[in-house]
Amino acid sequence: MTNFYQKHVFFCVNQKDNDKKCCQNAAASDFFVYARDSLKARNSFGPDKIRVSSSGCLGRCAKGPTIVVYPDNIWYSYANFADIDEIIESHLLGQKIVERLRLHE
Repeated sequence: MTNFYQKHVFFCVNQKDNDKKCCQNAAASDFFVYARDSLKARNSFGPDKIRVSSSGCLGRCAKGPTIVVYPDNIWYSYANFADIDEIIESHLLGQKIVERLRLHE
């Protein structure tokens, strides 16, 4: 065991003041827990596998809620649990980027 990860996914769960658009206003923490638990259920979470972490602001508030997958440097926006399932199945486990959810610069 190397204690490295094949992929590391960061979920922005930042909450802004004054009702400004932010990922947490879209229940990002719930999606983070869902993704982590889904990967655990598939035995795909942890060292030498995939890590899912919550993060502060990722700076894509207007396009959120957002996640970024490293080392691939692929950014996604999502709207529901089906989107998270598709990212897990297609990208994290299947190595195929989900173009319809991908954020481009």
